[in-house]
Order: sequence, then C-alpha cells, then structure tokens
Amino acid sequence: MIVVSDYPEITVDNSPLRMFLAVPKIENNKKFPGIVFYSDIFQLTGPMLRACVRLAGYGFVVAAPEIYHRIERPGTAFAFDDAGRVRGMENAAKTEVAEFDHDCRAVLDYLAQHPIVSPAKLGAAGFCIGGHLSFRAALQPDVRATVCFYGTGIHDGRLGKDADAGSLQSAGEIKGELLMIFGESDPHVPKEGREKIRTALQQAGVKYRVKTYPAEHAFMRDEGARYDPECADLAFADMMHLFRSTFGESSGIAA
Repeated sequence: MIVVSDYPEITVDNSPLRMFLAVPKIENNKKFPGIVFYSDIFQLTGPMLRACVRLAGYGFVVAAPEIYHRIERPGTAFAFDDAGRVRGMENAAKTEVAEFDHDCRAVLDYLAQHPIVSPAKLGAAGFCIGGHLSFRAALQPDVRATVCFYGTGIHDGRLGKDADAGSLQSAGEIKGELLMIFGESDPHVPKEGREKIRTALQQAGVKYRVKTYPAEHAFMRDEGARYDPECADLAFADMMHLFRSTFGESSGIAA
C-alpha cells in the first residue's frame, strides 16, 4: 500500500503536540485501524519514521507523537549519541506520568475522529520508553491490541518524573490483547524483570503473549550496532499477526 504522511498538531494541556501521521493512500471509501506508535527517548528520528510508514503500508493509520512536546520545540529529534541519550533521559525525568497519559488520550481521540479510521479499532505500539508508554495506552478502555517492544521501566515502575508509575500493578485494567517483545541480552529489561512482567500479567488475567529474541536492546532500530534485521523482521511479523487477528485484514474496512 502506498503511504502519505504529514505532521498534524493538536493541543494538550495548553501545549502544542506535533505528531508524525502516516496514512494509507486510498481512492475508495475505506476505514482502517488507528495505531498510536511511540518512539524511544530520541523522539521522531529516521528509524521511527520508517517504522511508522512501514506499518501504515499494511493498512493502518499511524500517529507517532513527540513525547517531549512540553519541553522541546516542535520537530526536535536527538542524535543516537551520548548527548542525545542524556537529553532524552533528562526530558523523560521532567515529564509526569499523568502528562504522558493525557497525551495518549488526546492522540487516541484524534485517531478516533480521523475520517478514515474506524474508531472501534484502536491500538498502540512503542519502542523502549515508548514500549512502556504503549503499555500504559493499553490501560485505556478502547485500545484493543498493543505491542510493547522492549519496554523499559514496566517491571520496576520507572517512568518519567514519578518514582513509580504503577503500570504493572494496573495491568488488570487492560481489556485488549497484549504482546510483549524482548531481547534476551537487554540489560534494561533483564530476565528477572521479564519474568516479573509475565507473572503479573498472568495473575491479572490479561490476554497476552511474550516473545523473546536472541537480540540486544533496541534491536528494531535500523541504525547502529545493535540492529538485528532478522529479529526485527520476525518481531514486526509478530506485531502484524496481533493487529490483523484483532482488527481484520489490512485491505481496509468498508465504511
């Protein structure tokens, strides 16, 4: 599917929130599922934009918000270096979990009102900190399917300015399906952390799957030494399997 893209802007808590929007190019009256897609701490870099376009090409309207819009100027993305990592982490530490949640609700509402989105078919996905943010998106009652790629802080509660986001303790609120994807060699989500997540999801009665690949943290990012093309392709296929089994085929839903 051919994809067109834009950078629409909405307002959340009196702050402009810019997002990258990737949309299937269609010539007939169809509606598609809407996915809020969260970046890592570096915001909307080249790898993130390419991931959005790839997902949209399978028949989804994909919205990737700038997660630090209260702090950074619109259009700011950080380099994959020490300075960029420090800046991204500092911005995360200045943002309250409630603010991340407000952004999530606003982007989901934007998608639900989009003219080619089926409002009953909303989902979420994200990388690294975005994996945690997508987990929190799954707490929203209208999110039907969520994919968390090596989400940091889920197992120990670390997210943003709050000492403990309490995300895992709230897992019982998840109504949709959940897919957790990890790398075996990820120091940010070690084996004991992955087992803690698995146990909590099972006890909460969440409909979930966990997939672990022989890869490092950020293995989906198609820049840098940790990129693993094979594992990335397999994990993308896992995401597509969940979304298609939940929402139906990607050719669009007749309006």
